[in-house]
Amino acid sequence: MIILKSERDILSMRPACSVASTVLDEVSAFIRPGLTTKEIDLFAADRIKNHGAKSAFLGYRKYPCNICISVNEQVVHGLANERRVGFGDIVSLDVGVAYNGFIGDTARTVAVGGCGVLAQKLMDVAEKALYEGIAQAIPGKRVTDISRAIQKYVENSRFNVVREFVGHGVGRSMHEEPQVPNYVDSKANQKLQPGMTLAIEPMVNAGAAAVKVLNDGWTVVTQDGSLSAHFEHTVLVTESEPEILTWPAKMPSSLKVP
Repeated sequence: MIILKSERDILSMRPACSVASTVLDEVSAFIRPGLTTKEIDLFAADRIKNHGAKSAFLGYRKYPCNICISVNEQVVHGLANERRVGFGDIVSLDVGVAYNGFIGDTARTVAVGGCGVLAQKLMDVAEKALYEGIAQAIPGKRVTDISRAIQKYVENSRFNVVREFVGHGVGRSMHEEPQVPNYVDSKANQKLQPGMTLAIEPMVNAGAAAVKVLNDGWTVVTQDGSLSAHFEHTVLVTESEPEILTWPAKMPSSLKVP
């Protein structure tokens, strides 16, 4: 069942999304060559606590970390450990916080110090695909309109979207209906209505779309070892244009939703 949020719900959800966005900004700025992913996760935990929130991921289905940190060929759900990030790596950071009884969920892929041309193009395409999808989140359209916009932009750019993991509704719970695939799926064709809050999150591979889960039971990687990028926002469907609840402090004008 799709849960439509009331005005009161949205008033409570906005701060949760603001905290998630702020923590993501802080962690993105913190990353530098030589840090372990465990050190990054502990920094994120400190920032989440500093804002009076809790990690929405830690303990969720026994997930053992505060945020998801996925490096290079890792797609999503990467576990913090002693792996050190190096110059040229790209790191996907997925932050979910619980605050005011609601969840804020957002993600971004960042380069460590700098990166190659392919990695930069991949990140640019994945981020732009997110905003192409968000632009479709208006009343009367359908989930498939979001999915089609993302898939078309990614594939026209000669990359591929992951199919095994998708976006979703979000609110008081981490995962609510509807599912929001990054590819056209006739089963995900719900009509968009004001009050829906969606976590839209393209996961884009530089190589083939196929992925696999490592033996740790969590970390998703590309099957062919190619790079992957992940961007996500929590988005409110309004009576008119979409509202990005996890709007970052600084947003390139070229990526803003029209």
